[in-house]
Amino acid sequence: MAAATIDGMKKVFAGLAALLLFAVVTQFYLAASGAFDTAPAEESFQPHRALGNAILLFAVVLTVAAAIARVRGRLIGLSGLVAGLVLLQSVIREVATVAGAGSRAGHFIFGLHAVNGLVIAGVIGMIVRESWRVARVGRTAS
Repeated sequence: MAAATIDGMKKVFAGLAALLLFAVVTQFYLAASGAFDTAPAEESFQPHRALGNAILLFAVVLTVAAAIARVRGRLIGLSGLVAGLVLLQSVIREVATVAGAGSRAGHFIFGLHAVNGLVIAGVIGMIVRESWRVARVGRTAS
């Protein structure tokens, strides 16, 4: 690929990373909104679940974009890590449900869902910071 195309892809990657961070912040809002909604849990958390699925797809797209942009392997790996952590969110939810949605064990396990969400936000924050630096510097940073 031409250098200009790769530099352009690095900018696209940085923009996608920022957009993903915005989606994750929105996800926290939807989780809080669902928690305080008076509707049944299945209904009140539907927007949270739908955005979670979109975030998973978006994280995979971000990983592919990182590879196409030829950014450092660390950034590609962190992007893939986000996809894995988002998948872990569903696993945590299912394990908590099996442990008993209203039980102490279920609540403890489900609390890990929030902690994992914070880890996801932190990793994406690292990606955003580094991707903007790489996009500004251009080819010399890859």
